[in-house]
Amino acid sequence: MQTRNTNLIGISSAITASVFFSINDTVIKFLSGDYALHQVVLIRSALALCLTCLVLIPLSGGFGQLRTRRPGVHALRGFLVVMANMLFFMGLAALPIAEATAIFFISPLIITGFSVIFLGETVGPRRWAAVLLGLIGVLVIIRPGGDSFQPAALLPLGSAFGYAGLHMLTRKLGSTDSPVSMAFYIQVIFILVSGTFGLTLGNGGYSNGSSASLEFLTRAWGSLDPGDTVYFVILGLASGLGGWMISRAYALCEAGLAAPFEYTAMVLAVAFGWVVFGEWPDNWTWAGIGLILGSGLFVALRETRTRPARR
Repeated sequence: MQTRNTNLIGISSAITASVFFSINDTVIKFLSGDYALHQVVLIRSALALCLTCLVLIPLSGGFGQLRTRRPGVHALRGFLVVMANMLFFMGLAALPIAEATAIFFISPLIITGFSVIFLGETVGPRRWAAVLLGLIGVLVIIRPGGDSFQPAALLPLGSAFGYAGLHMLTRKLGSTDSPVSMAFYIQVIFILVSGTFGLTLGNGGYSNGSSASLEFLTRAWGSLDPGDTVYFVILGLASGLGGWMISRAYALCEAGLAAPFEYTAMVLAVAFGWVVFGEWPDNWTWAGIGLILGSGLFVALRETRTRPARR
């Protein structure tokens, strides 16, 4: 019973985190035409760190929760999440939000594969077939070699691999470190990396307008429009709470169980893309989304059915 309750808390944490991350992605795409990516990330992470220190850490038992004997693992995990975020946000600048999210959502299936390689978890032939089906779904959306192919579509795909890697480390850290400590160190690394980008790219010297993705990365820092302050506050809240909730999810239950429930964000991406940006997926994208969602839900169902037998 305790294991079942723990899994339910982990699953609900993954779903809640997906809601926060969907809000985060929508706001970043909204701001991508006016600000540099590293400027947005620096402000967002500074606000998220304040939220973590002022609210989440006191609620989780105090600053003693930040003590760790594995700083190197935290650093590697932080750099993986920075890489995953940067690639995905660059993709968002050029792609419809639903398309970028759909491609990225091969990540729970990659997590399923990685859970075998790095965590020693058991995956049967049917779940491997689901992983293959998800990969086919990504190819349907990207359509490499076709007239509609955009190189920017490879960015969320690269992001998915980085995201899968960081959750393998989350699972390892979950046995010794608290979710709030994982959220704290990620925000610190975001600030360090985005600040370094700002010092090297912030003058706009490398900006040439060759693509929306590269322009978002290399654009010069600009002054903050007071009207945009509310959007940055939303980003800070969504990033801080989402990072805490997803760390909690992967610390409480196996990676292969928590990952498919992040597909909540796929539904939200379609909704936000339509309402905020007037975007609607074409038939090929819908087909790919269906394959990815179907394979992910199958993995979730198999996990639910096989877990009691293994325990």
